[in-house]
Amino acid sequence: MPTSTPSSRNRKRSFVLLWLLLPVLASTALYRLHTFDPAPLPLTALAAPPLKAPLLNARLLSGAEVVGSGRLDGPEEIAYHPESGLIYTGCVDGWVKRVRLNDSVVDDWVNTGGRPLGIAFGPQGEVIVADADKGLLNISKDGSRTELVTEEAEGVRFKLTDGVDVGEDGVIYFTDASYRYSLKEFMMDILEGKPNGRLLSHDPSTKTTTVLLRDLYFANGISLSPDQTHLIFCETPLRRCSKYHIRGEKRGEVEIFVEGLPGLPDNIRHDREGHYWIALATAYTAQWKVLFRHPTLRKVVAIATKYGMELQGAKGAGVFQVDLEGKPIAHYYDPSLSFITSGLKIGNNLFCGSISYPHITRLNLLQFPALPYP
Repeated sequence: MPTSTPSSRNRKRSFVLLWLLLPVLASTALYRLHTFDPAPLPLTALAAPPLKAPLLNARLLSGAEVVGSGRLDGPEEIAYHPESGLIYTGCVDGWVKRVRLNDSVVDDWVNTGGRPLGIAFGPQGEVIVADADKGLLNISKDGSRTELVTEEAEGVRFKLTDGVDVGEDGVIYFTDASYRYSLKEFMMDILEGKPNGRLLSHDPSTKTTTVLLRDLYFANGISLSPDQTHLIFCETPLRRCSKYHIRGEKRGEVEIFVEGLPGLPDNIRHDREGHYWIALATAYTAQWKVLFRHPTLRKVVAIATKYGMELQGAKGAGVFQVDLEGKPIAHYYDPSLSFITSGLKIGNNLFCGSISYPHITRLNLLQFPALPYP
């Protein structure tokens, strides 16, 4: 039987070592050549400790019911029209659907041909839709006519029109979450950590679209204050909501409304009872903490995501309730929930929308209340 010589054994070891090193070398080359360039996030946002609300319900699903199961694919935003008793929501198939509050019957209303996200009502009953693909749309009260309001500002086309609200004077306030990435690429914007978002207004009387704020970090949900003097908007990766003054002595000024949220905020809604409800798409987990602090790691994850890897850790979603001053009141969530994108109290129930579930979640707040934090 032939025996191997020292030189042949060395060649075999070199061959095995080469094959072991090839994936490492290829990964290193891919990392260096990839143009994705994440940036450090503001340290003040990363350092903010997670807020704790005085009241807590950490098992939202244990008492929740589903509404419109199988008829609502990714109902991202929820808007309630009390005069008609209808809930409006936009779905992934392009349909703006209406859900009757009294019996939960779902109707296909208008298809935008895009991806409707934010929904609000105009002073004449028209429905204003922030469509991620189309821009800002105006749907007539009877659903017979859909018009494009605006699709760009300052020569920059919207890539991800997201949150929207309408003032009593008809002025529309909305966010463009990112001018670089579309909805399908939204996670890339989060991982990039750059301020690609804008806050805008559109005056239908003059057909003028104005950029109110730029350089925002994934500008998301938006809600006008009850007195119409300011609006609240969310910045998802910074875990904060800010106040932008639209009237009075502070007009044009920005200040922090609430920061250090225990999750990544999406939409925000006022319930006409003196409270805002902030949807938290995911809890601020250990994985997010590490990612947000290390741009290099975010680049690795972004490259892996591009090649088919799904980002894990989007759990613990829910809704955070605050008062008109941004002070925490209650936190409703569940460890197994993910991508809750809107929450609104209607009567005694909390309704939650999502981009990942085929239904709206409803929780009776009298039967399953948030209790004093243990």
